[in-house]
Amino acid sequence: MAVDKVALITAGGSGMGAAAARRLAADGFRVGVLSSSGKGEALASDLGGFGVTGSNQSNDDLKRLVDQAMAKWGRIDVLVNSAGHGPRAPLLEITDEQWHQGLDVYFLNVVRATRLVAPIMQQQKAGAIINISTAWAFEPSAMFPTSAVARAGLAAYTKIFADQYAADSVRMNNVLPGWIDSLPATDQRRDTVPMKRYGTSAEIAATIAFLASDGAAYITGQNIRVDGGLTRAV
Repeated sequence: MAVDKVALITAGGSGMGAAAARRLAADGFRVGVLSSSGKGEALASDLGGFGVTGSNQSNDDLKRLVDQAMAKWGRIDVLVNSAGHGPRAPLLEITDEQWHQGLDVYFLNVVRATRLVAPIMQQQKAGAIINISTAWAFEPSAMFPTSAVARAGLAAYTKIFADQYAADSVRMNNVLPGWIDSLPATDQRRDTVPMKRYGTSAEIAATIAFLASDGAAYITGQNIRVDGGLTRAV
């Protein structure tokens, strides 16, 4: 009897995280969703999985998510690390506390969950970790200072992770969304995009689904822009 593949999604109650959960469930994954709002429990129930109400800033809440998945299904094949929103302010007005909060929201969310899940994937000799980052990780904007700085660090972490775990067929990649329809739309922002439109959460979810698939088995340590050409690489 074939064992169903299992995906965990953190900060998955709404937006791109919720879209990823829906797409992975449609692709046949069993899903576990962590959300601080409680929406993740309802979503996961609708998708035939389970939800945990808690925070990806809590090691205990993440452990509850992982432990329930292992008790229920005995494996974890995919981890999608989504995130909430960190502090925004003029650069020199950002306090030490706000910088630390940004690291918690945008970087340590991945570190905490990976610390729990990667050893399981190592034992399985297979697994994919996909982090929702930002298009501004390499082209930073003053609009999102704590996000850009923390996620530049996430890019480095991802490359180091790939160096150390690729031999066990455990992969990590970052998806870098630009202006997506889960954000308030403005004509000014739309006009900066070569495609002249906002992306959709479904398009981000489709990229995540590809990176979770066997078709992406040779892709690791990468930062994949999904931004309509906004930050096209030179």
